[in-house]
Amino acid sequence: MDLNWSKADLAFRDEVRQFVADRLPADIRNKCRRHQRLEKDDYVRWHRILAAHGWGAPNWPVAYGGTGWSPLQRLIFEVESFKGGAPRLLPLGLNMIGPVLIRYGSEAQKARFLSRIITLEDWWCQGYSEPQAGSDLASLKTRAERAANGYVVHGQKTWTTLAQHANWMFCLARTDPDARPQAGISMLLIDLRQPGVTVRPIRTLDGGTEVNEVWLDGVHVPEDQRVGEENQGWTYAKYLLGHERTGIAGLGHCHRELALLKDMAARTCADGRSVASNARLNDRITRVEIDMLGLEMLLLRVAAGSDAHPGPQSSILKVLGSEIQQRLARLQFEVMGLESWPYDPAWRFAEADFFGPGPDGAAAAGASYLDMRKTTIYGGSTQIQKGIIAKMLMGVA
Repeated sequence: MDLNWSKADLAFRDEVRQFVADRLPADIRNKCRRHQRLEKDDYVRWHRILAAHGWGAPNWPVAYGGTGWSPLQRLIFEVESFKGGAPRLLPLGLNMIGPVLIRYGSEAQKARFLSRIITLEDWWCQGYSEPQAGSDLASLKTRAERAANGYVVHGQKTWTTLAQHANWMFCLARTDPDARPQAGISMLLIDLRQPGVTVRPIRTLDGGTEVNEVWLDGVHVPEDQRVGEENQGWTYAKYLLGHERTGIAGLGHCHRELALLKDMAARTCADGRSVASNARLNDRITRVEIDMLGLEMLLLRVAAGSDAHPGPQSSILKVLGSEIQQRLARLQFEVMGLESWPYDPAWRFAEADFFGPGPDGAAAAGASYLDMRKTTIYGGSTQIQKGIIAKMLMGVA
């Protein structure tokens, strides 16, 4: 593929940059740049601003409301959006269940759900992990029993991101308990607004409640809300996970955090000198920036072949991207020094303007460091991803 930027690519970059500068609400921009939590309405407003401009689904085909952008254009949009202070587009609908429905869903499911994903009229969450089935997802116990016109679902899901806002869940449930672990699983689309659904928050290290436990107690799912064939859900789940792990690479996020890191280093002083004059620190910043360039090249290669299953490259992207995000957060934390420690979770949720005794940005560094510990766990832990890479690329049993 040609990685040289054409005049059209540069013009598109400028268009995205100007659009974000002009149309992104200032309160959302400020929250993102200060590492503060966004409310549901913040996400909805930004999604609908983009949807009204025709940019609501960057990676979807035009036929389903997408942009039809090239891989490079999608990358430019992600990076420039993040640099401009925009929040990420919620991946659970756009990058996970959306592509699955486009490829495997019925025409009725596409007509019913796809346009509502783009505008966030439907907010989706992921019903995969369970208390005893995290990285070993094939051991899931949630069961879907045959009933009139569909299924009745019993089980528990955990680490369910933003389920407190969701009205729909794409869920893996066992429809054939006698089949081998990877078989006998179906993918169901569950309306969370019905009786039998209970959502409870899980408090995370930074004081947040972004993840949840979800109980499904006799929840009814009509048969037309099953994706594809019964007992073939593992196939659809693997396809979805490939797209999820590619998105977790978070290149746009990395670009924004690198710029913030450099700004912190330039503004922060130690012994009367700018921290940016520290040769060892500069070496570490340069190394992470070089690794980001490698991540960017691999991401473009994977995106260029996005019509196929992402394959082991998605696991490589997940490992590299999540580790780079952690390195950037740790470097910010170190640059801010001891001033990063007095961290008040109320500030994270914009409930207070507490910044601590240190310079502006210290509270953000403390919050981000704590939050980013999760990146090498969710979406499949680093250890599991390395096993997948070994098996697929080197034939290791």
